[in-house]
Amino acid sequence: MRRLLVTGGAGFIGSNFVRMVLSEQPGCLVVNLDKLTYAGNLANLAEFLNHPNHKFVKGDICDGGLIEKIIGEHKTDTIVNFAAESHVDRSITEPKVFIDTNITGTLNLLEAARDKKLERFIQISTDEVYGALGPQGKFTEKTPLTPNSPYSASKAAADHLVKAFGHTWGVKYNITRCSNNYGPYQFPEKLIPLMINNALNDKELPVYGDGLYVRDWLYVYDHCTAVWKVLTEAPPGEVYNIGGCNEKTNLEVINLILDRLGKPQSLIKHVTDRPGHDRRYAIDANRIMTELDWRPSVSFEEGISRTIDWYLQSENWLGNVVSGDYQKYYESMYSER
Repeated sequence: MRRLLVTGGAGFIGSNFVRMVLSEQPGCLVVNLDKLTYAGNLANLAEFLNHPNHKFVKGDICDGGLIEKIIGEHKTDTIVNFAAESHVDRSITEPKVFIDTNITGTLNLLEAARDKKLERFIQISTDEVYGALGPQGKFTEKTPLTPNSPYSASKAAADHLVKAFGHTWGVKYNITRCSNNYGPYQFPEKLIPLMINNALNDKELPVYGDGLYVRDWLYVYDHCTAVWKVLTEAPPGEVYNIGGCNEKTNLEVINLILDRLGKPQSLIKHVTDRPGHDRRYAIDANRIMTELDWRPSVSFEEGISRTIDWYLQSENWLGNVVSGDYQKYYESMYSER
């Protein structure tokens, strides 16, 4: 039996990965370590909490002793590190939190992987470590790392640590760098669920700058299948970009949401731009497609329809996550823009 320690497994991408593994890989044990910050939510895993192959542990990847204890007790052989502070806006207002979790936390996991001689360490990274692109070109695995935000700088530093542990101590690792994810269970600070939630409530949709920033959109389930491919088939020491082949401007995405919900474009409100906003990201995913025979299976049009339907059918989930502290955060982020 493969025995995984999945960190951040109650967050958006992590919980989708845990759900996929428990549904499709009956011979796999998942030990799920999550701090349950604002973005971690056990409701994301409601029907799997008592699954015989799922063990949940509330805790912080910055607690090295806890990590070693979990590996020892559950005899885990692999770490899949989804745990991260990930919202660029929050990294601009609170950069230290990102340094602590994304760098120090990753260091603790790597030390445990080295000391316990684990079979594999999978670092879930981001295309944002590459910086920004002009109108042409795509990021490849050989693109230099030139991060532009505190968030992407912390993830780039973590990637360098992973490679250093591989080179210095022989830790068997892989790094995956994905484009923008979307789908069920995403906290509504990110673009798509934020716009869906606001549109459903006939609230203004805050759009940074001219709204023409370009991202490559990847349906979260496709990201999870790619990570599984890397975990099970990739040679150690390799980096793989994971993209959805769906470049869209923010305004294109928002207009699709409004059309699907039957809401007017007059809800769009252009607001003061984010400091240092990267203009365009685009992923060249040819390597994982060629070497590991992976392809995204969900088009953007299908994926956005599935996503909107999920939020329409998940009023209780959405209502719970946008209460209390979320309202304070939203006001602090957008009221003065």
